[in-house]
Amino acid sequence: MKGNFKKPVHFMLVLVIAFSMLLAACSGNNNGGNNAQDPANNGANNGAAEENKTPQEFRFTLASEPPSLDPALMTDAQSSIVAAGLYEGLTRLNTKGEPENALAQEIITEDNQNYTIKLRQDAKWSNGDPVTAKDFEFAWKRALNPETASEYAYMLFYLENGEKYNAGEASADDVGVKATDDYTLEVKLYTPAPYFTSLLSHYTYLPVHQATVEGAADWAAEANTIVSNGPFRLTEWKHADKLVLEKNPDYYNADAINFTKVTISLVEDENTVYQMYETDKIDWIGAQAGSVPSDLIPQLVEQKKAEITAVASTYYYLFNNNKVPFNNVNVRKAFSMSIDRQALIDNVAKANQTPAFGLVPPSIAGPEGKMFREVYPDTGFSTENVEEAKALLAKGLQELGLSEFPEVTLLYNTSEGHKAIAEAAVDMWRTNLGVEVKLANQEWGTFLETRKAGQFDIARSGWGADINHPINFTYDLIYSKSGNNDGKYNNPAVDKLLDDSLVSSSAEESMAKMAEAEKIALSDDMAVLPMYYYTTVTMIKPGFEGVISDYAGHIDWVHGSKK
Repeated sequence: MKGNFKKPVHFMLVLVIAFSMLLAACSGNNNGGNNAQDPANNGANNGAAEENKTPQEFRFTLASEPPSLDPALMTDAQSSIVAAGLYEGLTRLNTKGEPENALAQEIITEDNQNYTIKLRQDAKWSNGDPVTAKDFEFAWKRALNPETASEYAYMLFYLENGEKYNAGEASADDVGVKATDDYTLEVKLYTPAPYFTSLLSHYTYLPVHQATVEGAADWAAEANTIVSNGPFRLTEWKHADKLVLEKNPDYYNADAINFTKVTISLVEDENTVYQMYETDKIDWIGAQAGSVPSDLIPQLVEQKKAEITAVASTYYYLFNNNKVPFNNVNVRKAFSMSIDRQALIDNVAKANQTPAFGLVPPSIAGPEGKMFREVYPDTGFSTENVEEAKALLAKGLQELGLSEFPEVTLLYNTSEGHKAIAEAAVDMWRTNLGVEVKLANQEWGTFLETRKAGQFDIARSGWGADINHPINFTYDLIYSKSGNNDGKYNNPAVDKLLDDSLVSSSAEESMAKMAEAEKIALSDDMAVLPMYYYTTVTMIKPGFEGVISDYAGHIDWVHGSKK
């Protein structure tokens, strides 16, 4: 989900070719929900309007503050979950991951490279101003502007000269987006992209209100300064406590929105979250919006009070590949081989996760209508072998010229679940390898900054799908120039395979090269330490409908309702 990388100049061509072979939907970070209405109907949902006479409140938690509610700067699930209610883009994804028009009334293209987008004319900003095509042009060029330092700017490299502008090699006027009038947006891409309407749903493509953005650098940091255009307005943001969103009466499709108020409490401790649920202070747990305490999961599932769903996400530990001792492949392999993944799942995580030896989850699509892991299983990547791990550790330390294992720390973001897994991993390393690893935790925003800066030895990580394609877990995570490659893994052979995969003549050949790149990175190099493929455990109070976990494991709440 995170990104800040500079791909090679041929990025646009190769990426488009790859995805043209297998059109896949983005994750549900900004999707429309279970009951999304066709905007062309202009919100003519009389049943919903009738129901909305009775106030409906929905309550859930997030583990930490959203690091940013500025679409150009958002990178994480916490922010996107809130932003899904605050903003509306040109398209949204439905529950099947298919794009539907939102602010776009009509999207016209004959070649999938040159697009004319007609906007609906009844959308407003929360200050009453109309939402226009100029807002999109401004927002996209702002995200590409290198001074903005958008970590997801690369999502806009599809635009002609978008990458060059971001690199300082072209001007904003050269970028392939222009508002020709208030409600017409002309878009020119670097090369044909038939899945562009899906990309338009990503939060980097959201509009922003120009006068507001230019009026204050921290415009998105407080409820009273945010100007938004979505189904909800942020009416209260009590930092480190809660956010309150209320239905936007001026939203063009207001009749399709059932919740009149949404309260998001900021609570790190999972036991506290569960107690809030039990005492009727929240209505939902799960899918990045609170977690069920691990010890309670089996009982709650057996009692049918909680539901476990497999999601397209992977839980793994990053090695700092540039720092002793994890700059040595044998040390990395020793640490991975000494983890008993099934024991960790059974005794700590307790949510029927699947042991992971690769990065691509089982629910990601593969070639010829099959799942990627079905065609390319990860079972041969590595083994769990304590005796071999001990030998590899000794060999690695000798290669590094070390007589003993140095002091290292495992960093994780504050969470009882992450803490329990980290403690179990440290205990396995102590028991199986005879080494001591210290533990440290940080609040989410600080943790992301520390990890991005490479100030760690080992660090917790997780990756949820933005799109249903293995490129999201290969190119994004093990390509040397990817900003999501926080461990700084670098193997030119892997880079070449990934580059070649994007210009392959067929989907099958492309997938095969991605699979080969993943195998080298995980089997030969142990670039990261995969732990397990995620599930999400969800609980919801009776009477709610249309609130779900999307396929990537994020809460989809905007179009929910309460009986």
